[in-house]
Amino acid sequence: MKKIVLFIVLLITATSCVSTRSTLKNVDDNAPDLVLKKDNTFVITLFSNDKKYGFDPDYPVNIFYRNTKDEALNESRFLNALAGPNGEKITFTRLETCCPFPTKRSDMGAGFLNVYELKWDGQKKPIKLYLNIYEKGILMVPMGLSLKKG
Repeated sequence: MKKIVLFIVLLITATSCVSTRSTLKNVDDNAPDLVLKKDNTFVITLFSNDKKYGFDPDYPVNIFYRNTKDEALNESRFLNALAGPNGEKITFTRLETCCPFPTKRSDMGAGFLNVYELKWDGQKKPIKLYLNIYEKGILMVPMGLSLKKG
């Protein structure tokens, strides 16, 4: 009986140490490297037609840019390229860090999403975007937003 109990304890311990699988659905290691424009924002040419892209923690905007040492810089390079639905100037505030996931691109072995609130004049309710600095993906403008002119 002691051997069975010991075996069950070992089995539970072994399975609890297994890393969890990532829930991120839009990681693409073959995505092209991001390019900077002269105004230090990312070049974005595609518009998402997926309502979840950027708005759902399983479908974050993946803005991996060579390294993650200065995450705020990479996030602002993306956010500063965006505008409201009719070209309005947006303001953004980092609200929180959430949603841990396993990644090989972090010294800790785990990454986190940063949640930003975006506002613009005439908006009824601020929106939240989930940004991921650890993984690559096709960079697109989330639905309901546009690119800043100029």
